Amino acid sequence: MEASETEGRTFMQAICEKYSPENFPCRRGPGMGVVVVPSGPQGSPMKDRLNMPSVLVLNGCGISHAGEQGEISAFCAHVVELDLSHNKFQNWHEISKIVSNVPNLEFLNLSSNQLRDAALDSDCAKAFSSIRRLVLNNTQVSWDTVHTFSQEMPELEELFLCLNEYTTVTLAAMPCPTLRLLHITDNNLHDWSEVRKFGSMFPALDTLIMANNNLNSIQDSGEILRRLFPNLRSINLHNAGLNRWEDIEKLNFLPKLEEVRLQGIPLLRDYTSMERRYLTIAQLPSVTCLNGSVVTDSEREDAERFFIRYHLDHSEEELPHR
Repeated sequence: MEASETEGRTFMQAICEKYSPENFPCRRGPGMGVVVVPSGPQGSPMKDRLNMPSVLVLNGCGISHAGEQGEISAFCAHVVELDLSHNKFQNWHEISKIVSNVPNLEFLNLSSNQLRDAALDSDCAKAFSSIRRLVLNNTQVSWDTVHTFSQEMPELEELFLCLNEYTTVTLAAMPCPTLRLLHITDNNLHDWSEVRKFGSMFPALDTLIMANNNLNSIQDSGEILRRLFPNLRSINLHNAGLNRWEDIEKLNFLPKLEEVRLQGIPLLRDYTSMERRYLTIAQLPSVTCLNGSVVTDSEREDAERFFIRYHLDHSEEELPHR
């Protein structure tokens, strides 16, 4: 049964409209897709032919329901990426009907769907088990939902939780050993006591992107930082509230850290652009990429010399510690 106009459209209605030959001419090339000919009974309301790419973009299509699951299975067996952002989904059951019929799905974007109050049980979450990259930006999903997914998605590698109004982090009962990238920008995680929980929740974490959280300090000792984030290679702290050089120095205790982004922090606002970069490079001897730019050997030498000159030319209270 098709969803009413007030409820929104079905997934299959949106597909048939967008990917009909009239609206989406067949194109060749990697990822451009295939022509799908349905095997349904004669007289089926489906289009006779759909030009279906392996990457489906159905953002902002007013979708609230799955539609006929048999049709989803027939048309979407080859699909690997699905963008359902800015639609009208309000429960996980309808989304699971879609996902369970897309067996090769690896990427799912559900950003800006109204899922704050949607309950997710383990059986429903199992439908998402093949997904490697899950985007839940601006959905206000609870940490309970996040943890249910992390336990039932054995392939999960990248998780996006931006704009979800988080002020705290709830620890999971069990860690998620596969997650390598956590993108959690534009929340309200001010306290390190909350951020440190990511270490035990995601022990394989390689990249932590938490710009625009106004993090006020990094409070753990070097020994604890090494234990919490043994695999962290990249961290983004743009627009954090850090205002002490001691916080920057603590990043050196992360044993695999290579890439750091630190623009917009109070500590560096009174320095010139050159001073900011050279002083930061001098404080982070193992970092090979700062704010998106590679730190060359010659630049590091220049930064070391600048650091020494800066110490000679300024009073002790003006100097960064080292």
